Amino acid sequence: MYTLIIILIIIVCILLVGVVMVQNSKGGGLASDFSSSNQIIGVQRTGDFLEKATWYLTIALMVLTLGSNFFIDRGEVVQEESAIQEQIDNAALPATDDLGEPAAE
Repeated sequence: MYTLIIILIIIVCILLVGVVMVQNSKGGGLASDFSSSNQIIGVQRTGDFLEKATWYLTIALMVLTLGSNFFIDRGEVVQEESAIQEQIDNAALPATDDLGEPAAE
């Protein structure tokens, strides 16, 4: 499932780059090329479409990115002891009596 989410994120990113590259930073965008024929072929709202597409793709990217956190396979967390702690545990402790004093030999 995580792989599918990552693939969708990549597709949304590519589409978002494409939509942003089509837009003109001065506000004309794709609609500026067809300004003389706005009523003939109906490209009057191309700028609005590109702006809405940018917002929808951005929202989709955010949702997919945040949602991917729920599908990450974290596996079982096994905390291993350090080598120093293992040596301490394996070290021979001096023999003591019930009171904690060294045992007499």
